[in-house]
Amino acid sequence: MFAFTHLLGINLMPRIRNWRDLVMCRPDRGVSYKHINRLFTDTADWHLIETHWQDLMQVALSIQAGKISSPMLLRKLGSYSRRNKLYHAAQALGSVIRTIFLLNWIGSRELRQEVTANTNKIESYNGFSKWLSFGGDVIAENDPDEQQKRLRYNDMVASSVILQNTVDMMRILQKLAREGWQFTDEDVSFLSPYLTSNVKRFGEFNLKLNRPPEPWIKDSVFQQAAGLLRVNTASKADAEEAT
Repeated sequence: MFAFTHLLGINLMPRIRNWRDLVMCRPDRGVSYKHINRLFTDTADWHLIETHWQDLMQVALSIQAGKISSPMLLRKLGSYSRRNKLYHAAQALGSVIRTIFLLNWIGSRELRQEVTANTNKIESYNGFSKWLSFGGDVIAENDPDEQQKRLRYNDMVASSVILQNTVDMMRILQKLAREGWQFTDEDVSFLSPYLTSNVKRFGEFNLKLNRPPEPWIKDSVFQQAAGLLRVNTASKADAEEAT
């Protein structure tokens, strides 16, 4: 992951929980460091990276052009990991890039705070969009286009709700400012547009119970089904009381 995001010009900054369990590589076997030498348990394989550099760039350009998706690439590389030289080259490059990031992660408290804050926002959005999704997390369609539509539709609904929540919060802030309340940009930064308590996800149903029943309800077929349901419900209740 680090390898191809780097080749695509993306500065990947994930939240690292147990960095001590990760392998860090030194640039050369003869290089040692005074205080952190024990952190490095491997050595960068520059020869492997250089040998397959053109292949790595070609794959990255294919991803950028949309000719191959990154999940499909990872599946294919993982299926033939033991004999795939490209996989090992990507792994070697990724180890170098990850080592650089880990050193920055360990040495910068500001970086850790920034990454954690941004990750929390992403996780909040994922939970928010999941709450708006209907029918569960599983996409039954095997067609990639239909799967993409499902994801895009969910993002569109989430974006619409976020827009409305943002507008509502903006109006409230403007009203508070007119009333003399004082707040700073830092105060506003704690607000989140991922609100759900104000959303009626299943809509609103107005039932008119005093309206006369429609003619089809009087049909004998439906009356018989309703009668059987009442009998079965009563029998089940009696059985539960007996036990």
